[in-house]
Amino acid sequence: MKEYIRELFSGYVRIKVVGSYTELFINRCIEYHIPIWDIMRIDNQTILLSLYINDVKRIRSHLKRTRCKIRIHERRGFPFLMRRIVHSRGFLAGVIGCLLLIFILSNMVWSISVNGATPEVEHKLKQAAIELGLKKGKFIFQLPSNQELQQSLTESLTEITWVGVKRNGTTYHFEVVQKQLPEKQKALSPRHIVADKKAIVTKMYVEEGQAQVEENAYVKPGQLLISGFIGKENKSQLVPARGEVYGKTWYVSNVSIPLESKFKTNTGEAKTTYAIGLFRFHIPVWGIGAPDFKEYETLEREINFRFLKWELPFSVQTNKMLQTAEVIRTYTKSEALKVARTVAREDIANKTSDEAEIKKEKILHQEVENGKVNVKIHFEVIEQIGKDIPIIQGD
Repeated sequence: MKEYIRELFSGYVRIKVVGSYTELFINRCIEYHIPIWDIMRIDNQTILLSLYINDVKRIRSHLKRTRCKIRIHERRGFPFLMRRIVHSRGFLAGVIGCLLLIFILSNMVWSISVNGATPEVEHKLKQAAIELGLKKGKFIFQLPSNQELQQSLTESLTEITWVGVKRNGTTYHFEVVQKQLPEKQKALSPRHIVADKKAIVTKMYVEEGQAQVEENAYVKPGQLLISGFIGKENKSQLVPARGEVYGKTWYVSNVSIPLESKFKTNTGEAKTTYAIGLFRFHIPVWGIGAPDFKEYETLEREINFRFLKWELPFSVQTNKMLQTAEVIRTYTKSEALKVARTVAREDIANKTSDEAEIKKEKILHQEVENGKVNVKIHFEVIEQIGKDIPIIQGD
């Protein structure tokens, strides 16, 4: 097998040796360690044999001494095959064109699959992907990165909670997690509704159960608001208390806002450079040179070319340099107070439900210390204050 591979890649020739002393020629080849094989006698003065193309020059002196001549009968092996291909321009052009076509097709999008979405959401997702440039026939290196696609699709589709983007060769896969619709309520077990925090009851709506407090009543955490017991004492029965209880609650938020702060921001100016990657080396091909601005941050992206299912050691690297500038933001005291109110409201919104409503707010304390405005704000909020607790039999 080893000899066969050597013959194939080194190349060898079948030659006819003609002369009166062909046996002497063979003996001299053996004596001088010139590999010959497949020796065949044709007539008294002619033999046919094989030898490597590198040994053809070595046999000239032995031919002269044995008064023999040779004629090339056949050429075999990889070097001769390559020579025929190179000299056949049409065939060579066809091979190069075919490889180039496969290379181009291997770096285009040919399929988009979506898992985990209903047909309606799948259609919307594909439309949104097309708007971002992702469609069949598009070159992969012209598309946004998977992270950018994921972020844009998640933000644009309200029906989904999360979408994962994965590229496998020429196919993009989307794994979708849709928002779950409220499940049909199961049969509720008996329960009470109690106060979740101290408040003054502002409004009550009892759907099932028995109200235990009235409007304008002050309640404490754990106090019973709607009872799951209904009916008279001797004929009372347990039900799952249902209803809504709104109350006036109170919060205090402490916020500090610096009067002067430094931060970096993008100015909108950018420069993009392109480079061809070969193994670990990158050769700039476009946008060579430093940008006109000094301060910038770089977003680097590299996409490897593919040939069919194989990833090639060639790549396209893009470096997007975004100009940055240091900005000094200065607030007056009144502006800082306004910002502090906004921050405090966001803080209260994070502590309460979406239905909560801020009715009043009052600054309890404000001071300027160490370049900061420290504010203490009191909020009066209207929100639901009831929470369910199960009724354990025997209570």
